[in-house]
Amino acid sequence: MSQHHDHHDHDHHDHDHSHAPAKAKAHSHDHGHDHSHGHHHGDPNTMGRAFAIAIVLNTVFVAIEFFYGFLANSTALMADAGHNLSDVLGLMLAWGAAILARRTPNGRYTYGLRSTSMLAALFNSMLLMAACGGIAWEAVQQLVHPEPVAGLTVSVVAGVGILVNGFSAWLFMSGSKDDINIRGAYLHMAADAAISLGVLVAGVIVRYSGWNWLDPLVSMAIVAFIAYSTWSLLKQAMRMMLAAVPDNVDRAEIEAFLRSQPEVSEVCDVHIWAMSTTETALTAQLVTPAGYPGDGAIDAISRQLREEFSIQHSTLQIRLGTGSQECCLQPAPH
Repeated sequence: MSQHHDHHDHDHHDHDHSHAPAKAKAHSHDHGHDHSHGHHHGDPNTMGRAFAIAIVLNTVFVAIEFFYGFLANSTALMADAGHNLSDVLGLMLAWGAAILARRTPNGRYTYGLRSTSMLAALFNSMLLMAACGGIAWEAVQQLVHPEPVAGLTVSVVAGVGILVNGFSAWLFMSGSKDDINIRGAYLHMAADAAISLGVLVAGVIVRYSGWNWLDPLVSMAIVAFIAYSTWSLLKQAMRMMLAAVPDNVDRAEIEAFLRSQPEVSEVCDVHIWAMSTTETALTAQLVTPAGYPGDGAIDAISRQLREEFSIQHSTLQIRLGTGSQECCLQPAPH
């Protein structure tokens, strides 16, 4: 007999107990136990306001920064404007994905629309890479054909950038402790403030030394920084889309934890994947020779997976047996 218990914990608690039809087994019985837990990351209204304010502020600043960068003939300023524009698009994507991720599951989308946050991350990283190419090309042109740079204008605009990005980072600070998605926005804004500081310093040096070549060099350094951070984001987004074990999850440690549970002799068919940029799911078979350990024990394991390993959704199947029989998925023969 297979028995499945589904627990859905969202804004309220409701319990739906469904029993699968009996399934004949030669020498074992399977008990599936499923836990679905809604995971809250800060106040959605507060984060919504933070996204809205940061998007408006950064959009206005991008327009000002690009305009004055063009007037001052500063590729560093225009590079920073391009970077900030990608940040605005990234914030919009993250905000939209956060809204869609709260959509309740339905008959066709049984996971809801959680994975839109992964699509947003993938699209945003590809967009950033394309922007890097354009900024680098402009910087090379400036190095080959150097032209005077208005260092004072660059410094003033970059100073405004420090204030705008610093304030935007502060808006996301409260939610960054619990939500990795919000933390990403917070760190990105803080990094932008640091980049603006670099542009400001370069502008001051150009103003008093006349080293116009320093400006495109700073823009190249900005491009290198963006490309480095974006490459890791691109890889992580690709891994998520391919249902790989998330970077912040240690599969070996989780398997060792499951094997250490009382009455569990073997752990099979372990699958860990990202449901969104903030939620991780796990399925596994636990072989127990002594019999079904009971709902209380399975609830305790699921709770520990959630609290200690950040596995918000776990489905554990109990398999009676010695563990010697084959229970893991094997690759198809070629």
